[in-house]
Amino acid sequence: MNQHLPIFIDYLTVEKRLAKNTLESYKRDLLQYFEFLHRAEISSIAGTNKTHVHQYLLVLRQQGRAVASLSRAMVSLRAFYQFLLRERVIASDPTVQLETPKPEKRAPSIMTMEEIETLLQTPDSTNPAGSRDKAMLELLYATGIRVSELISLDVSDIHLDLGFVRCPGKGLKERIIPLGRVAIQWLEVYIGTMRLQLFRTSVEEPALFLNHLGTRLTRQGFWKIMKKVAKESGIRQEVTPHTLRHSFASHMLANGADIRAVQEMLGHADISTTQMYAASTKLRMKEIYDQAHPRARLSGV
Repeated sequence: MNQHLPIFIDYLTVEKRLAKNTLESYKRDLLQYFEFLHRAEISSIAGTNKTHVHQYLLVLRQQGRAVASLSRAMVSLRAFYQFLLRERVIASDPTVQLETPKPEKRAPSIMTMEEIETLLQTPDSTNPAGSRDKAMLELLYATGIRVSELISLDVSDIHLDLGFVRCPGKGLKERIIPLGRVAIQWLEVYIGTMRLQLFRTSVEEPALFLNHLGTRLTRQGFWKIMKKVAKESGIRQEVTPHTLRHSFASHMLANGADIRAVQEMLGHADISTTQMYAASTKLRMKEIYDQAHPRARLSGV
């Protein structure tokens, strides 16, 4: 079974042009499925059927996997089987009539403007690491980009004189996102002086944000920084990198931004994904109104 996996991954890489993280997710999901089939003594992928796929999903449920995890596993299996069908490795696709588990849509976690200000003021910008952290957080909130996109940025992607960042998004789809005045100010400080102090070798490193080794900051490295800054800020709610992305979108829409423009900046393929921020913003406005308006809670005469 494993002999089909490298060919499938090559297909996703070349034909579908999927991002590295997405490819790793497909590979991980399929290897787990192959392990299940091995335990069930199924030696050939051509010998699998709808029952095997259904049993595998049941095992994942029994393991306590989230609906989102089940949905992703189903997407991976369906794509793999459809590929094998086109390649005539199998005669039929056992996933055709199986429904993909629908993830529950939860309201995004959004910070208030005051909480954002507190968080962004927390890093000590007088030292190289603090300056980097300050620039990263300002850039995240100014653009709403994903963490994977943030750590992938090179210095050449930042155009401070023109006020925009070139962001390589999902599926190699590049987008241009404006930068605000404050973000530009802190990026200038970091790139102009502090970043050079993070170098550890004479080899030029193109990455915008560097770790203590002088190399590109990793996703895990950023998460540690985010957790540390959030703790030091004293903000009670859980703060994740995606919280800044959610807050960016919500605050933009609340202040009158066109939803299509926000969709473009976030890199959403479907506008319905962006609309959840508009709905969340309206709900938040109603809560604020009920709390603040002197006649909101008065009973009628």
